[in-house]
Amino acid sequence: MDGPPQDDFKWFGEGFNGFPKRLPEDCVEYVVYIVDSKLNSETQVRSRLKEFQNAAIALSKRLLKDYIWQRESFALEVQREDAIPVLRGRTNFGDSVADEWLIVYLLRELSKKFSDTWIRVYDTDGEFLLIEAANALPRWLNPEIAENRVWLHSGHLRIIPLQQPSTPAAKTAPVSRSLSIKEAISFISSSSSNLIHSPLIEEEAFYRLNDYPAQICETFHSALITIPRKLAFMLHANPAYISAAVEAFYLRDPIALRPLQSNKPEDLKFPPTDLVTTSVKFTKVGYAQLKSQRFEPPAVWTDSISKGAIEKVLNRAEIGMKVSCGFEMLLADPHNQDKRAVREIKLLLEDVESGEEKLHSDDEISKWTQKEDDESWLDIDFADFENELAGKKGGDASRSAASFGDKAAQQNLRKMVERFESFLNDDAAGAEGVEDLDEMDYDDEEDKEDDNSDASTESEDRDVSFDEAEFAKMMREMMGMPPEEINDAGAAATGKSLARVEEVNSIDEEVGEGDEIRKVMQRMEDELNEAGALNLDSTPRKVAAVKGIAPQEKKVTDLDSEDESDNEDEDVDIDLSLAKNLLESLKGQAGMAGPAGNMLSAMGLRFPRDEGEGDT
Repeated sequence: MDGPPQDDFKWFGEGFNGFPKRLPEDCVEYVVYIVDSKLNSETQVRSRLKEFQNAAIALSKRLLKDYIWQRESFALEVQREDAIPVLRGRTNFGDSVADEWLIVYLLRELSKKFSDTWIRVYDTDGEFLLIEAANALPRWLNPEIAENRVWLHSGHLRIIPLQQPSTPAAKTAPVSRSLSIKEAISFISSSSSNLIHSPLIEEEAFYRLNDYPAQICETFHSALITIPRKLAFMLHANPAYISAAVEAFYLRDPIALRPLQSNKPEDLKFPPTDLVTTSVKFTKVGYAQLKSQRFEPPAVWTDSISKGAIEKVLNRAEIGMKVSCGFEMLLADPHNQDKRAVREIKLLLEDVESGEEKLHSDDEISKWTQKEDDESWLDIDFADFENELAGKKGGDASRSAASFGDKAAQQNLRKMVERFESFLNDDAAGAEGVEDLDEMDYDDEEDKEDDNSDASTESEDRDVSFDEAEFAKMMREMMGMPPEEINDAGAAATGKSLARVEEVNSIDEEVGEGDEIRKVMQRMEDELNEAGALNLDSTPRKVAAVKGIAPQEKKVTDLDSEDESDNEDEDVDIDLSLAKNLLESLKGQAGMAGPAGNMLSAMGLRFPRDEGEGDT
């Protein structure tokens, strides 16, 4: 049997390092390392990691009571990587960026209590903390070399510098690439004092955490909705079930809608037969997803939604219908059967059907918290939006700043506008956007260019200086005028007069230049008449020769006239070619919008529809 092909690919067992790893979309990953020279054994390191894990659980219980995660929650597990015990976790936050920043906040708070821990946190985009602080980063810190350089330690953001410092024992070469995790841990162990800690970078990176932990409660929205009693029982048992159902509704497809096509209520898990109105807690992202979706009620739900009801009652019924349909699609989808929420809901349904669990009565439901939050944060007034972009508060001083979205939306908008304006004012940004700065010599080059700008301007002025005498001499030779001796003053006067002739918009003439100027002007006029330059008649005709011109000079003039005619023919050819290209482009548009039509429309030209060559 022949062996593997002889190529550069390393097969398994021959040094194959695996395929490049990449996080799934909408995921954040975090790793906790223990760096302490006092801990000599692996058992001690594991014990320290266990303490950190228990502290994380206690902090989550204290701050995240009844918190609703969009997809997955914050969790840490002890793993062994490169012969080193670590704590690692991964959370899929979906569309809720607030979940990602909540995890950053939890890790930062935990790092304050454990000074021997060094924490990495990154998502699908890479080092997103550096992305958040992009305006404050040094030019050398680009995405190509940022991997494994950013760490959380004692509540601060630490960055491994570009060049490793030299030590008497061993001189280390500068490293201008991404570091491996072993190199990063080694640098932290030996040279932690050389890490970069910039308050400006840290402030930008942690900008979204300024309002935490108070911001945690601001990510939810409570609303009164009308749902089946059985579903109200499920949500009262665990309000976190709502996220999975909202996502199932928001990401539905035609296959997921099949369970809702039945006209029999008994075919549904949550039929609209015993409806109650109760308060349900949503994430703001989830509630906005429900409200923004247009969804025609299934046939079995049509009678349950009264079209003639008042707006508030109709809104509660529509949101409740969407939530119920989301739970139906969640439980019916085979891909969701392994989810913890789905398994728990099915067990509760079995308990209700078997009689082990009883549904709540109307009196019991009335004692629940009936909370309904204001939905004004969903509405955006475009006048307020323009005022926010302009840095104004709006024309009506009585209106509060909270009238435009919520507080977080206002802060994010201001941050976005500030960064966009700084980008527009950045001279280093090109037409393609922010250019990669792989080299570190931009500052020096810009300084040199600024220092030499005045000198280069003066040099350019000298290069384009105007010599009037030389210009007059060249004009006489070009026009075939006989040479004659004139003094310097006469040459200067001639140059000034010729310059005035060349200016199209100048109509003022100076008085008292003298007879010499008039003679020169008369000679120029005679030459132009002979060449036909002053002939405004479109009909070709011969121009009478002027007396005093030698036959040889006349021949040269005729040749010049022929050259000018050739040039005119070339101009005509160019115009015809341009017209042909424009017409072909218009024809190629087939009556639709296109570059040629848009350009001609901007110039006020309107062309009839092309009816084809056979119609002309």
